[in-house]
Parts: sequence; C-alpha cells; structure tokens
Amino acid sequence: MNKDKYVFAQMTEHLGYLKFRRLVGKYSGDSYVKHFTCRNQLLTLMFGQLSGRDSLRDLVTVLEAHRSKCYHLGLGSVPVSRNAFANQRRDFRIFEEFAFSMMADARETCGVDSPGLDGRIFAFDSTTIPLCLAVFPWAKFRRRKGGVKAHVLYDLETKVPSFYHVTTASVHDSRAMHAIPLEEGAYYVFDRGYNAFAELWRISLAESFFVVRAKRNLQFKSVKWRRRLPENVLGDAEIVLTETASAKKFPGRLRLVRFHDAEQDRDFAFLTNAFALSSLEAAGLYRNRWQVELFFKWLKQHLRIRKFWGTSENAVRIQLAVAVTTFCLVAIVRRRMQVKRSAYEMLQILEVSMTDKTPLAELFGLEDRIEPDSNETPFLPGLFD
Repeated sequence: MNKDKYVFAQMTEHLGYLKFRRLVGKYSGDSYVKHFTCRNQLLTLMFGQLSGRDSLRDLVTVLEAHRSKCYHLGLGSVPVSRNAFANQRRDFRIFEEFAFSMMADARETCGVDSPGLDGRIFAFDSTTIPLCLAVFPWAKFRRRKGGVKAHVLYDLETKVPSFYHVTTASVHDSRAMHAIPLEEGAYYVFDRGYNAFAELWRISLAESFFVVRAKRNLQFKSVKWRRRLPENVLGDAEIVLTETASAKKFPGRLRLVRFHDAEQDRDFAFLTNAFALSSLEAAGLYRNRWQVELFFKWLKQHLRIRKFWGTSENAVRIQLAVAVTTFCLVAIVRRRMQVKRSAYEMLQILEVSMTDKTPLAELFGLEDRIEPDSNETPFLPGLFD
C-alpha cells in the first residue's frame, strides 16, 4: 500500500490531525478560507523544512515542478506563492499548541531509551535566531541587530523537546526560567547563565532537583564535607550562600561539586539540591546537556525565517512551531518503526526523498547501525571513565 504513497505523505500519516482540526476550530483558522487551509499551510511549511528549501521562491519553484503531486502530498492545489500572507494573518496559537501536543506525543511514544534516575531529566537552554532589524523591527536586540530566542526544555532521555518559550533576543536566559513547567521528582540541568537563585528555590519547593554550573564569584560558606571522593572529583560539600540578596532568594542548603574533566583538562563547579546523587552522577547530568545543542543545530539549519513567509512576530512563531512539530514527527516515526538510525540521519535522508514512493521501512532500513556522533551515548554510567 505504501508503494503508492509519497514519502512525505507516509510521514505525515503519523500527525495528530484530529487535534490539529480542533485547534483550527478553536481559533477559527479556516474562517473565510476557500483553498489554502491551515492544514495545507502546516504541511507546506513542513515540506519546505524537511526538503531543505532556502526561501519561499525556492519552495515555489520546487512545488511548481511537482505540481501534479501537490494534492497527494497534502499541499493543496493552489500555488503557494498566492498564499504568502498566510503566516501573517493566522493565529500562531494554532501551530504552537499543536507543537506542544506533538512534543507530548513524542515523549510518550519514545519512552526512556536508557536506565537513569527515578525522575525525568531535562536540559534547559536557549538559542538565538538572528533577524535583520530593518525587516523585523519588533525583534530589537542591539543597536543594529535583531533576533529572537527560543528557550527550550529538552528531555535528555527521550531526546525530544518537552517545552519551549519564545522571547526577543534581548531577554536574558535566566528571565525565562519562570516559564518552565515543573514535574515533581524531575531533574533540571542548566548552564552557568541560569544562576537565578529565586527560580532555583522555586524548583526546590516543587520537590524537583537541579544541577547548574556555578559562577566563579559565588559567595558561600561550607558547612559539611564529603570524604573518600571518586577519581576526578575535587570536592563535594554542603554550603550556604553568604551574599545577602542570594541568601534571601535561596535560604536553604546547596551542594557544591567540583569536578576535573580529564578529556578537556578543565575544572567545573556545579550547584545542586540533589543530595542523594553521587558526585559523578551530578557531574554526569551536566555532561549530558550537550544533546540539546544538536537540536539547536538542526533548528537553525531548517528555520530559515529571513527568507521564508512573513516578517511579523506571528509569522516567526508559526515557523518555529512547525519546525518543532517536524522534529517531533521524525522522532515518533523513528520509534514506531524501530528505525536503527539516529533522528539526524533520518532528516538527512528525508531531505532528498520527499517526492519518492519508496516505503519508509525500505528507505530507513538500509543500514543497521547508528553513527557514533549521534545522541545515543550511554546515560550517566561511565561517562568519565
């Protein structure tokens, strides 16, 4: 049966169209629309991102060459160029809430690939998407630069984003921590820019845990030390903050772990409220946060906002939501079909196969290996051996 369907159509069969239809009705997305519906818009943007199109003109040229296939691809029968205003006028919440739904589906479908701790493990970080200030005046960053930030909560076990929050690039990373949806017993990993003690205290009050890289100017007093430390662990102590403002924001005790990374020949210091973790586990949680950087790399490669549809904030948020949806779709297909390739390999293959009629099992099953540089590294045990 799949031999008669295009690769793109086979992929989009795994989308939750019922949920999307409900959101379109909720926000009246298809009111007064005769041809180019919200579904056509979603699939057209996904096609452009998966096939690596550089601009709207590039996308239109490709679709005109495949005009006879557009209907069966789900892209509608009206040329895309006539609908370049769609991202400007349609409510971004339709696509954003659908992206959140797809993230939840992806996390549930993918499950936990590796044995870890009792709670879920997340990394929270941001990436800046540069924009031309003359074209995007609402996204003011610096005097002559514009941009937006995508603050992403990335599930390190399922390897899919769990939540994201969009701000202008001028907003400091720590100012977005208030938007994080907290799960009891979960672990949240932060880089050094997230030493916001009021927000870290909020995580503690929610009975969740965090690991954050400490700043060099941290003012504290050690109250208890751990002895018989593992190799490469330089120190492990319970501390209290001594700087007045910080101590008011975080009145409890913290744990300071100092670790030497032999591979990079660098010393790191981590703050955490997880006193039950071993020193290596605390350091290992931070080590695994690099996985979110792979997602950011893919996001920037496929989110060509400057050359795509629309220059309003609404248009940018729609395109970001569709990019997240696309990534989650690939993760869902990978798990459901038990593809033995990384999600990033699958995306590379899809870029040149969208209008083929090859069954997905044949397309992705040519090789039973996963590249060493994929994000399938063991979690926690032996990371520093």
